[in-house]
Amino acid sequence: MALLLGVDTGGTYTDAVLIRDETRVIASAKALTTRVDLAIGVGQAVRRVLAAADVSAGQVAMASLSTTLATNALVEGQGGRVALIYVGFKERDLETHGLAGALNGDPYLILGGGHDHAGAERAPLDEAALISFLTEQREQVSGFAVASQFATRNPAHEQRVAALVTQVTGRPVSASHQLSAKLNGPKRALTAVLNARLIGMIDRLIGRAEDVLTDIGITAPLMVVRGDGALISAAQARERPIETILSGPAASIVGARWMTGAARALVSDIGGTTTDVALLRDGRPAIDPAGARVGSYRTMVEAVAMRTTGLGGDSEVHFLTEGLHGGVTLGPKRVLPIALIAAEAPEVVHAALDAQLRSTTPGEYDGRFVRAVASQPREGISAREQMLLDRIGDGLHPMADILRARIETGALKRLVERGLVQLAGVTPSDASHVLGRVAAWDAEAAGKALRLFGRRRTGAGQMLAPDPAAMAQIIVDQLTEQTALAMLEAALAEEEPAFDTEPETLARHELLQRGLRGHAGLVRIEAALNLPVIGLGASAAAYYPAVGERLGTQMILPEHAAVANAIGAVVGRVTMRESGTVTSPAEGRFRVYLAGGPQDFTDQTQALSTLEATLRDKAEAAARAAGSPTTSILRVMRRAARTAWPLRSPRRATSSKAAPGRFAGLSATLTIPIRSTSRRRSP
Repeated sequence: MALLLGVDTGGTYTDAVLIRDETRVIASAKALTTRVDLAIGVGQAVRRVLAAADVSAGQVAMASLSTTLATNALVEGQGGRVALIYVGFKERDLETHGLAGALNGDPYLILGGGHDHAGAERAPLDEAALISFLTEQREQVSGFAVASQFATRNPAHEQRVAALVTQVTGRPVSASHQLSAKLNGPKRALTAVLNARLIGMIDRLIGRAEDVLTDIGITAPLMVVRGDGALISAAQARERPIETILSGPAASIVGARWMTGAARALVSDIGGTTTDVALLRDGRPAIDPAGARVGSYRTMVEAVAMRTTGLGGDSEVHFLTEGLHGGVTLGPKRVLPIALIAAEAPEVVHAALDAQLRSTTPGEYDGRFVRAVASQPREGISAREQMLLDRIGDGLHPMADILRARIETGALKRLVERGLVQLAGVTPSDASHVLGRVAAWDAEAAGKALRLFGRRRTGAGQMLAPDPAAMAQIIVDQLTEQTALAMLEAALAEEEPAFDTEPETLARHELLQRGLRGHAGLVRIEAALNLPVIGLGASAAAYYPAVGERLGTQMILPEHAAVANAIGAVVGRVTMRESGTVTSPAEGRFRVYLAGGPQDFTDQTQALSTLEATLRDKAEAAARAAGSPTTSILRVMRRAARTAWPLRSPRRATSSKAAPGRFAGLSATLTIPIRSTSRRRSP
């Protein structure tokens, strides 16, 4: 009888679940995620689930980890400081696909070099400028990203840059051609930047998780859930952490299918930081052909087609000053709930809240606290940021005691983005404590914080809420509204045939909103979600029944909805996909683009066979590296696409409509998906 351990490290909770023979959950447990040392939360959750199941650590045959940390970091703009080396591109290319926004002030170098579409060198690599830049930045960043023009056709310059980065700095480097086989240099560069930014965070998580599992006595190798729901080895996840974005959400979809058997449904997973919505169609989540999208970033990472919104139980509550009546909005940033930090430091929190309540004038920083996160890398922080860190020290402080000048708010924001500081404030979790829906932490402190928040004045000069309960209901109602919008957007995005208008616009359209409320004037308008919703997450039971009513649909809340991610972590399979391209740059010549550079053939069949064999070997090697003892090819997918330059497939030579005297046609792309026929072998 196989005993499988699944662990999910989220923004608020770390979950653990034990499944016997892939058929039955025998125990589950939760612990708070500990940012200072993630191993503490992982260890607590694993020890609790082993005790609940009354089994020994040595009985665990497989351990698997899913996480929302990478997703949360990208949504919140967090991660290490990195440097981009941009080879063969122009300065204006930085604005393409949000690359400049992703850098967010981090250093970059526009470097001479790059290749053309056929893989030929356009200009030699400027190694002197590169070495000077690396020497200058090696102590200022945590990692490097490199993207070279047409690197997927010839990766030579990226490979050389990566070698020099390692030689000069010793820092990790992310090369864009290793993350995607597709063209579009700026988008590959964006993916490489985000990967480099996440390396330190994911490496610390996996490393500490492995340490704590070993200490507990679990000898089974650790697997990690990829963004498409498949499993990879811990070593592979460390090298390519960008593939773990949407890891947690992807695991939740796999878990939802396993728990409910549903073939067609929306799956909505609410965590502390995000709400993730995806469609189950024919029992499978769709893969996003355009690449994973998280927040404002569109990457080239293959992942489930999912819409991720910065909305969760720990979303920051913002006061709306527009209009006479005022109101609130939630997210996208996460803060620590007041109820939670009061449970950890009651004297500090209650003393500060009581003092703020005694004041007759609401303060800008009322109900807000700040604390540092220990043991985080501090490369490239400014003198002002270091001063703030020194002022914060090891304790928890009211924000008003830390910020002594308006100019320091920018420095504090940057420290939060780097993951060096955490903020605490009013959240939906606090509202749930006040309303009696949750009793995990300090409800009294939550009530004080909501009373402070409700004292804010609307445009009409009235208090936003007369008491904590009224304020709590305003917050929960807003969560219901924003969650319903997120689900509508996801459903409208998957409609077939597609609408001409963007889902974000349609979801907020007055006619649709009135239809959901059952408008019956001179015109009767009715609208509802036409499929059930599977609600997942620890707080789903508290919030989602109202969402189901709002959308006029069935809300399914499975028995183990609170640990769906952990379940999905152990019911997936190892799957590897590799893609490559063949083009025809001249009559009778067929070019295969390989890791060692382009290779030409005179026979089309031979070119395609060479590429297929190379991809097959690469995918099978990756599957074996993940620990899969046996593999099978799901199918070889061929896709023909007209290129931007004139090419022709020999099969369609007679139908070419290119200009006279020019060679024209199609290029072929192969994708080899390899799937394990059994999960990773136990030791």
